[in-house]
Amino acid sequence: MNKYRDNLISGLTNELAPVRTFAMRDGAALVAAASVVTLAAVMLVEGLGARVFQGQAAPFFWITNGLLLLLGLASAGAAIALASPGVGSRHDAPKWAAAMLGVLPLAALISVFSRVGTGEIVFDLSALHCFVASLASALFTGGALILWLRRGAPVSLESAGWFTGIAAGALGTLIYGMSCPIDNLTHMGIWHVAPVAVAALIGRLAVPSLIRW
Repeated sequence: MNKYRDNLISGLTNELAPVRTFAMRDGAALVAAASVVTLAAVMLVEGLGARVFQGQAAPFFWITNGLLLLLGLASAGAAIALASPGVGSRHDAPKWAAAMLGVLPLAALISVFSRVGTGEIVFDLSALHCFVASLASALFTGGALILWLRRGAPVSLESAGWFTGIAAGALGTLIYGMSCPIDNLTHMGIWHVAPVAVAALIGRLAVPSLIRW
């Protein structure tokens, strides 16, 4: 009986091979690499704004991009963690970061309507370019997170989609924002936040089918 059991175990384990450890730091490194590639692409196509390095950027520039950084990092961390399913895991940091970022468009809209109506929004000639460029800048980070999630075993596909889209949109907009020449509240608060919302929706709709296992 023992010999039969030993032969059975031996037969089951003969073809097994060690695999690389599935560590969150590898997912973080993948996202970091995607961000570096995105930054290089933005530098090549758009260049970086000189005011950033000369200390001439407005306070709203730093506030907006600081909040985008917090939201991007929190959401990317949540997406990376979701590749390794766990019981009772909570991901509240992205929700709080999103709530903080959501104050900016509200403040921008109140500012516009209290001063000049809708004209400042409608005739913002850089708006469409910033919106499209920010979404394009989200592609590498979104792709990196999708690859990571496909390596793992995410259980909450909808949450993974939301967090992937938010992280890609926030980090993409942040990186592109380094080249944007406009740094007032109206432009930053609306056109550098809207791409994050759209990327989140795209992530929720597209990502689950790409990482299903």
